[in-house]
Amino acid sequence: MSQLKINRDPRVEPKFQSYPDEIRGKLEALRDLILEVADETEGVTEILETLKWGEPSYLVKNGSTLRMDWKPQNPGQYAMYFQCTSQLVPTFKVVYGDKFRYEGTRALLFDLEEKIPRQELKDCIQLALNYHKLKHLPLLGK
Repeated sequence: MSQLKINRDPRVEPKFQSYPDEIRGKLEALRDLILEVADETEGVTEILETLKWGEPSYLVKNGSTLRMDWKPQNPGQYAMYFQCTSQLVPTFKVVYGDKFRYEGTRALLFDLEEKIPRQELKDCIQLALNYHKLKHLPLLGK
């Protein structure tokens, strides 16, 4: 039984509903994965689902904010965003190499038809959720 407390900002659901159907399903799958990993992560008992910069965002104590979005100017892709000043995406590049496509130091990019490397993405999410406990470690402990 899940012990994770999810605090939901009421503005988030209308944001999900505003996405085209095909995109909404992809982003809802990312949301489900974030919540699954949060529930499985020791020490994470509460998560805030809110909007930051108009994008669905997830925050936990001792973690770094995770965001996701789809932009009409790039209709064939969507992204998971990480704090660009963190060492998260640079670490992902070293550890996972070409398993992902990257946007600088801030995002993992996904094509609509792409099969996401689920376990590797779960690892990335878990690193973000524990970032402030791990940021002093080489490669964030990976």
